[in-house]
Amino acid sequence: MLHVNGALIAAVGAAALLLSGCGASTSGTASPASTASTSTSTEESTETTTKSSSKSSAASPTAKAPVGDVTPPGSTLKVGERAVVPFKYGNDKEGTIALVVTAIDQGANADLAAFGEKAKGITPYYIRVSVENVSGTDLSYSSVSMRAIGLDGRSTGVIITGDTAQCKSENAARDFTTAGAKYETCVLQGAREGAGVSGATYDRGDDYVKSPITWKK
Repeated sequence: MLHVNGALIAAVGAAALLLSGCGASTSGTASPASTASTSTSTEESTETTTKSSSKSSAASPTAKAPVGDVTPPGSTLKVGERAVVPFKYGNDKEGTIALVVTAIDQGANADLAAFGEKAKGITPYYIRVSVENVSGTDLSYSSVSMRAIGLDGRSTGVIITGDTAQCKSENAARDFTTAGAKYETCVLQGAREGAGVSGATYDRGDDYVKSPITWKK
C-alpha cells in the first residue's frame, strides 16, 4: 500500500502532485508550481397557466436544456465512442458537449521525474480526449476532467495533476463558441506500479457524480 500525505509542489513547469493510497477512493487538492388552487372556469384556468409559465421563465432566464439526446448516467462505452453530456464551467458558462476518449496510454515512472521523490512507485496514464461544442454556446477557455479507474473498476488510489512532456492538458480556445468546434486534450492520471488501469470515467454534473460514464480499454 502506498500512503503519502501532503501536497507536492514541483520545481518545474506547472507540475503538481497529491498522492494517497488508502482505500479505493481519495480526496484532496493539488498546488501548482510557479466548480393553488383549481380554477372554476376555463378562462380562469387559462389565465392561471399563462401567469405560472411567465413566472417560471422569469425565475430562470438563462437556463438552457441540453441540446439533443444526452448519454445516460452510468453508461459504459468503448474507447473511441462518443458521449454527449450537459456541461457547466464556472458560474457563467453552460451548454452541451461531446466527449470521446480516444486513447488511454501507459507511461513510465521516469516521465514523472519533475514531480520528485513522491512520484516513486507511480505509473502515469495518459487519457486522451476529444471535446466538441454541441450546443453552440460560449464555452471558451473551459476545460474537462477525467479519472482513471483500476482493474477492479474502482479508483486507482492515486490523485495526480499537471503535465508531462508526454501529456499536455489543454483548455478550449477563445473561439470555442460555435456548434461543431473541437479541441483535444490529455488528462494525466496515475496508478501504483503493477496495479494497472482499465478505463476512464467522466463524473461531472449532478446526474453523473454517482453514476459516471465509463470508457473501457
